[in-house]
Amino acid sequence: MSRYIIVATSAFGLESVVAGELKNLGYSNLSVQNGRVVFTGNEKDIARCNIWLRTADRVLIKVSEFKAMDFEELFQGTLSIPWEEMIPVNGKMHVIGKSVKSKLTSVKDCQAIVKKAIVEAMKRKYHTPWFAETGPLYKIEISLLKDIASITIDTSGAGLYKRGYREKAGEAPLRETLAAGLVLLSQWVPPRILADPLCGSGTIAIEAAMIGKNIAPGLMRRFAAEEWKEIPKKVWNEAREEAYGEIKDIQFRILASDIDSNVLKRAKENALRSGVGDYISFQKMPVEEFRSRKKYGCIICNPPYGERMGKLKSVEDLYRRMGKVFSSLDTWSFFILSAHPEFEKFIGWKSDKKRKLYNGNIECFYYQYFGSLPRNP
Repeated sequence: MSRYIIVATSAFGLESVVAGELKNLGYSNLSVQNGRVVFTGNEKDIARCNIWLRTADRVLIKVSEFKAMDFEELFQGTLSIPWEEMIPVNGKMHVIGKSVKSKLTSVKDCQAIVKKAIVEAMKRKYHTPWFAETGPLYKIEISLLKDIASITIDTSGAGLYKRGYREKAGEAPLRETLAAGLVLLSQWVPPRILADPLCGSGTIAIEAAMIGKNIAPGLMRRFAAEEWKEIPKKVWNEAREEAYGEIKDIQFRILASDIDSNVLKRAKENALRSGVGDYISFQKMPVEEFRSRKKYGCIICNPPYGERMGKLKSVEDLYRRMGKVFSSLDTWSFFILSAHPEFEKFIGWKSDKKRKLYNGNIECFYYQYFGSLPRNP
């Protein structure tokens, strides 16, 4: 098998979580960078990472890195890559790009230069002036940072947050990758009780149930690299068989509630599609009615932020009500994602730790109240 430089990209703030996932999958010598974790692997590793990574955005192959101060350097650097050995004659070559603090500021022109160089490289083998591009997709990114060009190929296709179980979302959906990150950062494990009293379309509860059952998040979907000749279908089939074999036969219950009956209906449908419907109890209930006699439980939630909903005053009132309810659960732990700059003021007490995360383009903090951990969770 070939060796590749593999890049698992992530939202800012989740890089260490992605690295933790990779370590649990058996990978070492990881380079943790802003928005990505870099390591080496083969075709089997590309398949496994696409199927298993819960918090990564995409799995890329890094093909080259070189200095590009002008368009000629960009063209020659790209031309030197053996594209004809990677892309078939009918491969669809889709180039995207970005430029940060570089002399080449026109992303559109950079994309055109890279595409031209790739086509010229393809001509070295196929000796044709034109390519139909009707075959498998090769999504290529040219990324310029401080005049250093990095070229990668996307093996995932659709972002890894698209698990395949969520056909409809609530008013302000939380990406599955971020929801999984919230759960992993909480260090929740079954059979410890877990609740989301503001569950919306159920993403946190579903991701938690999949983590509890050890269901690989990519089992329900396909990936761009499955159509590539470089990675045989046998590799993907074996990776999926391995993932199915790792699903745990374990019993636990997650509580999910919301005041909106319409989003609860969608949440139940999402849970059924994901295969974890039997592990989540959905109930229509306002947050102030949440009660539990259980000890050492864990709440993870993503309440409205205010500025996104246009209901700042009502959101601050919600935070006050959350604070009253949660203060009565004296042995519980709470993990709450919010973009409100004064969240702690309105909930009523200071968090033990807060972590900057991004919900899409919205800067948030993940407020962590550790509570009392059970001796045998």
